[in-house]
Amino acid sequence: MSKVRAKKHLGQHFLNDENIAFKIVDSLQTEGDRKVLEVGPGMGVLTKYLLENAQYETWAIDLDQESIEYLHEKYPQLKDRIVFGDFLRYPLHKFDEKNFTVIGNFPYNISSQIFFKVLDHRDRIDEVVGMIQKEVADRIASPPGSKVYGILSVFLQAFYKVEYLFTVHENVFIPPPKVKSAVIRLTRNDVEDLGCNERLFFRVVKMAFNQRRKTMRNSLKQLLHDKEAVDAELLALRPEQLSVAEFVKLTQQVELQLKE
Repeated sequence: MSKVRAKKHLGQHFLNDENIAFKIVDSLQTEGDRKVLEVGPGMGVLTKYLLENAQYETWAIDLDQESIEYLHEKYPQLKDRIVFGDFLRYPLHKFDEKNFTVIGNFPYNISSQIFFKVLDHRDRIDEVVGMIQKEVADRIASPPGSKVYGILSVFLQAFYKVEYLFTVHENVFIPPPKVKSAVIRLTRNDVEDLGCNERLFFRVVKMAFNQRRKTMRNSLKQLLHDKEAVDAELLALRPEQLSVAEFVKLTQQVELQLKE
């Protein structure tokens, strides 16, 4: 185990275990020359292993000036590829490559927002490997029928293959968090078009899970002009019981009603 100088910022806990760091970077599956953007590199515990792979053009973005200065000093080969800024606000169109990878020990308090930004740029981000709070990882990777299956589960699983890779203990961080962490991998699937109005799909999913104890019949009543024209079996289910495909089917039926 190698100790590094680190401090907590934005809810982030810095990894202090070289074996785990190597394992996270080694979880990247995309082969060939490509651009890899590390979010919240801190003191570079992942950066080091990214730079060891000659196929990666490694970039890093961080809001902490001290971390930026440290990375410039420690890894001069990064040159102008260290960005001082907020990933959530950073204009990703500045990356001129068609596809790129996102990796990082994501700050707990913005991890969900990071994944929503990934969704917004899913046409270019074809792989994500991230360490996040275990509770969030469980939710993202959970299948239909699980009590933790929710909005982010559906949205991400619609466009990515989601894999829960491994759990990370609290004692490998500075400072130690009060919860366990986990590493997940998202790999872009072949879905380019859901087959329904995408904006309406997002609306249907959000409306359903905002009242997750209710059946779809009740949670979507504002959108349903004719409940008899919608699949009765789907309407009888609670949102956590519906697969992505069933949400798509339901959205298609709601869309037909809204056009009438």
